[in-house]
Amino acid sequence: MKYLHLIWAALWRRKTRTILTLVSILAAFLLFGMLDGVRTSFANAGKSAAGAERLQTGSKLSFIETLPQSLQARMEQVPGVKMVAYANWFGGAYQDPHNQIFTFAVSDNYVDMYPEVAVSPAERKAFEQTRTGVLVGDLLAKKYHWKVGDKLPLQSNIFPNRDGSKNWSFDIVGVMRPAKPDDKQMLQGGILMHWKYFDDSNPYNHGRVGWYVTRVVDASQSDRVANAIDALSANSDHETRTMTEQAAFAQYIKQMANVGFIVISIMGAVFFTLLLLTGNTMAQAVRERTSELAVLKTIGFSSASVLGLVLAESVALVLLGGVLGLGLAAVLGPALSAGSGGMVSMPPVPASSWAIGVALMLGIGLLVGALPAMRAMRLNIVDALAGR
Repeated sequence: MKYLHLIWAALWRRKTRTILTLVSILAAFLLFGMLDGVRTSFANAGKSAAGAERLQTGSKLSFIETLPQSLQARMEQVPGVKMVAYANWFGGAYQDPHNQIFTFAVSDNYVDMYPEVAVSPAERKAFEQTRTGVLVGDLLAKKYHWKVGDKLPLQSNIFPNRDGSKNWSFDIVGVMRPAKPDDKQMLQGGILMHWKYFDDSNPYNHGRVGWYVTRVVDASQSDRVANAIDALSANSDHETRTMTEQAAFAQYIKQMANVGFIVISIMGAVFFTLLLLTGNTMAQAVRERTSELAVLKTIGFSSASVLGLVLAESVALVLLGGVLGLGLAAVLGPALSAGSGGMVSMPPVPASSWAIGVALMLGIGLLVGALPAMRAMRLNIVDALAGR
């Protein structure tokens, strides 16, 4: 610690260069903290349903496999189940095939599963009485200037209707808003249509549903309820897997892409670039101080001490930027989780991410400082001072 002032002074010898390098390191570890938090969230998803008030049941084989609609009555008989609803993915596009909107065909009681969603009594009644009626999220209504009474044309990327085309027409009969001003939930950006209309109007469904949503009486019993629901279909041709909604969303994403591999690939490229950048910074810093290092040796600093000073400077630079980056990720993580409507539950920064991050900081610091430190250690006093 007695040499800390020397390390700190060397670190800020070129303030602009140090600040720019710190910003680069901060950005790299901010990205690492956020991505590793997502990776950890996906890796842990589905391990337990404890504490969840809502469960989602889908096919154990794949999210694209459907389940019999008759399973609802059996699920409702499971002790601890309060209510069961079901839904199908519709895949609606508005105006442009690439403009996909979360559109679901749902049972009549689906909205009741989400107390955080508010629909006026008049609009709810209109939805129940209108076969082609849909409820739209308030965010969509604001974005596209929709209002109750409008005709809504949607194009399904999967399901044709009775006339064989994939062009569907609906009537907007209500808007889904947050029950509380601060509530955020996925349905604000989605559309709900009648499952019965969907089932009757396309040739592929025939009494099948995509997934079930279950409200439990006691959230502390969610694990037991989930296991009991899955036991209903054990050893059948439609075995199920019940988990939290967040875990179900994570499973959906994992079947679409290898999240862990994507995160590792991105971070590999980021840290490789960081190695080059930080290594160049340290090489320049030591080269500029050749004569100063020679003076340190002249007044009695050993070669090992000079080696340690340069390595400590390199590690301090990476640690300072890295800790700031992970700290910023810890602040932004909960904000992004809230913005996802709770579909991605990402911890601020998991303890495992901090451990890996600090190990990376130390490793990168030692690696980029090794070559300049070796050159400083082997520095010849006479040659260095003569060059000055």
